[in-house]
Order: sequence, then structure tokens, then C-alpha cells
Amino acid sequence: MSEKQREHQSEVHTPLKKEDVVNIDFVKAIGIWAVISGGLTLASIILIFTKGLNYGIDFSGGTEVQVKFAQSVSPEEVRAFTDSQGFKDAMVQQFGTGDSSEYLIRLEGKIGATDKETNENLKATITKAQDSIKAKWPTSEIRRIDTVGPQVGNQLKRNGILAVFYSLLCILIYVGLRFDYKFAPGAVICLFHDSVVTLGVFSLLGKEVNVQIMAAVLTIIGYSLNDTIVVYDRIRENFNKYKGRALGELINKSINDTLNRTILTSLTVFLATLSLYLFAGGVIEQFSFAMLIGIILGTYSSIYVASPFILLLDKWRKDPLHQPVSNQQRKPAKA
Repeated sequence: MSEKQREHQSEVHTPLKKEDVVNIDFVKAIGIWAVISGGLTLASIILIFTKGLNYGIDFSGGTEVQVKFAQSVSPEEVRAFTDSQGFKDAMVQQFGTGDSSEYLIRLEGKIGATDKETNENLKATITKAQDSIKAKWPTSEIRRIDTVGPQVGNQLKRNGILAVFYSLLCILIYVGLRFDYKFAPGAVICLFHDSVVTLGVFSLLGKEVNVQIMAAVLTIIGYSLNDTIVVYDRIRENFNKYKGRALGELINKSINDTLNRTILTSLTVFLATLSLYLFAGGVIEQFSFAMLIGIILGTYSSIYVASPFILLLDKWRKDPLHQPVSNQQRKPAKA
């Protein structure tokens, strides 16, 4: 027998060492976690299409005024003020908790017959909001005013959705080329799960969705993909190292091999993001909140969605990813 054939037989017979034995059987509960993940995704989609998303002015158009009061002012007082000034359906959001006297007031923009008329309406809204706030609370501080036209808002919304779609498409192609086309669906399902559930949480809590949140969703996709790729890479290595072993056993081992790395990386990023959420405030606070959800989902999905999904698909295929080696092939070759 040639050296090449001996080497191949050696690879086939590589046993799982005692220290390689799987510590946590992730695959055992694959059905339960599949139901949980599917339920979360379905519930999020239903929430998004029924309750909807609370779009910021970036997507809906209008004027946003951030104001800090020198004295304690309740949200009810601010809402009563906007109603009295004719700003119907104005949204009032309090920054922080408790006695915080900083608010974000969002006013709808009036669409004119022409772009010029729409711009004039937006300017009139800004002037009226500034003058009326200063008249009511002279010591208040208007920290920022943002305004976006309705047409620009719709365009930004469309571009944000397309950005997420194209990123998932590119990832599908990348994973197919980088590993195997059979791995690609698991990665995309994992990323779709993370982004949809994140938006579902925002819909449930009524939190504002703007350009910064869409940037957070794209960041979550990249973060989650990184975790998934690490596990996939280990699965591919174990395919060659432990030939003939059951696919579920190899997936379990691969997840356990990378578990320490996954936990340490996720915990480090989570703590840094939590600091931003607690102390940054404003737009950074909302971005950090989305990232906190995404880090938890990304870590969970790389373990319980992406890899087990390979096993589920493999059961339905006519050409499985991993063919067990027969008992005859397992016997050592004689010299």
C-alpha cells in the first residue's frame, strides 16, 4: 500500500480523544430550540406588520426637537403643550428615567403641493416650535433641531431595507464560496433571525427606528456572521480530522471547541456596549440598545440556529454533507 493510501487510512481512523469528548450536547435539544427560534421570528414579523415600527424623522419625515428644561417637567405637561400649539399627533420621548427633564419632541411635517411649499411648511414648524417653547419655558435649552422632508424620508427607508437585503444576499454568496453552498442557508437564516427579532423588540417596546438603528442592524449582521463563520470553520476542520463520525457529533464538538472564544468575545463586547448604553445617552443610547439585543441574539443564533440548521437540512438532502464510514473502512489496513 502506498504512503498516500496509508495516510488516508490514518485520517479515517482518527478517534475522538478523551479530552475531545463533547461537553454540552447542543444537538440533543435541536427541536426545542428550532421551535423557540421560529416562534420568536414569527412573533417579530407579526408585530412588525401589525403594530408597525416607530419610524424616526429619518424615515417618516418631519421635525425633531431635543429640549432640556431647567426645572422638572412631566411628559404630560409637554404633551399638553404640543396639543395647545396645534401640533397634533406629536410624539414626546423622555430621555433617561425619573426626574429627567430632557425630551425629544417629534412633529409631523406638512406636505405641500410642491417641494418649495413643503420646505416652507417645515421652516414654519421649526420657527413656531422654537418660539413657543421659549415663551412657555424661557430657561429651557434647545439642544438640536433636525428636519427631513417626507420624500427624503421614504427614500432613506427604501435604501435602508435594500441595504439589509443586499448584505444578506452577498453573505449568502460569500459563505457558499468560502465553505460550501450547503452551509450558506444556515448562515443567512441565522442573520435573518437576528435582524428580524431585533426589529421585533423595537416594535414591541415602541422604540424609535431611524438611520442609526438600521446601521446597528447591519452591524449586528456582521457581528453574528463572524461568530457563525468561526463555528463553520471548525466544523469543516473536524470533517477532515474525524472522518466517518456522525454529523451531529461533529457539530457538537465544533461548537464546544469554540465555546470559550464565543463567550469571552461576546461578554467583552457586551460590557463595552452596556457602558455606552448606560452613560452615553441620546442617539448613542438607542444604537447601544439595539447592539445589546444583537449581541445576545448573535451569540445564541451561532450556537442554536446556524449550526443545527445544517443538521436539519442534511436530513432532507439526497447528497448529505457527511457520509459515515462503513465498518469495513474503519478496519486498519494491513501492511
